[in-house]
Amino acid sequence: MFRIFRKNRKTPGAVEGVQLRPAEKAGEEALDQRLEDTRRQLGNRLRGLFSGRTEIDQALLEEIEDTLITSDIGAQTAIDIVENLRTAVANGVITDPAGLLPAVQAELFELIEPCEEFLVVDESKKPFVILMVGVNGAGKTTTIGKLAQRYKEDGLQVMLAAGDTFRAAAVEQLKSWGERNEVPVIAQGTGADSAAVIFDAISAARARGIDVLIADTAGRLHTQSNLMEELKKIHRVIRRQDEAAPHEVMLVVDANTGQNALNQARQFNEAIGLTGVTVTKLDGTARGGVLFAIASDLKLPIRFIGVGEAAKDLRPFDAGAFVNAILPID
Repeated sequence: MFRIFRKNRKTPGAVEGVQLRPAEKAGEEALDQRLEDTRRQLGNRLRGLFSGRTEIDQALLEEIEDTLITSDIGAQTAIDIVENLRTAVANGVITDPAGLLPAVQAELFELIEPCEEFLVVDESKKPFVILMVGVNGAGKTTTIGKLAQRYKEDGLQVMLAAGDTFRAAAVEQLKSWGERNEVPVIAQGTGADSAAVIFDAISAARARGIDVLIADTAGRLHTQSNLMEELKKIHRVIRRQDEAAPHEVMLVVDANTGQNALNQARQFNEAIGLTGVTVTKLDGTARGGVLFAIASDLKLPIRFIGVGEAAKDLRPFDAGAFVNAILPID
């Protein structure tokens, strides 16, 4: 278990100790290792700022702000965090450089903790429809396969819908995941109408008593209006089958794209209304700070993070474990 400090909302700039729930030691160490690049970019660079410093001055605060910005946390978020630090210093709550690092950790945790919201499948809704969206290369189809394995291991009946009909490779990849997990895949030929594929999949899932239907969609560039119009059409068609569906609209973004991941999230959210985000490929990038930018800007639930190739490396997002992995306090 570790301890962070967080602002007291009643008194600006005040901090108080907050206990976070314990994480399993082995899992926490593994996450530390998987997020090593982001920890070097953010945590280690912040630590380096305090070496030999005996007082808090304007230059130090500006260096903290610059480090946060270059860690893909986002300019406005970084400015807000440093402004809170200035308030704490002015109020005498933080009196030396050693107090700044726990305060930054507290700010980051307070920012992202509300986005820790695990996706719970409502088994009264059959099928529980998860619509997966995102650009090509983000790891969307792989995420679908890993989710299917997770839900099947939980004892749920799972079906997949190959709604990315523009890429034959995407359909074949989804079929491969279906075979590996022994779950059915509803698919048609390349160029088929995506909405029709997903409509048929919902009908089939209902007839077979399927618990969870995970639907893939095309992933052409988010700047192309025809993709967004297609997603809106899919959304309308799903509503004809079940006006409460899709029960989850999950965006998958690649952490390597940094601030572009935030831009994708904004545009997909504006077009179809996202209910959750999964951030992939965090194990191979120093740009994991983009999670804070997404949390600050959109305040959407972060459902999962991808930190490796294995199915178990698609992990439910734990705000405390994530913050402590990239910015540990001794």
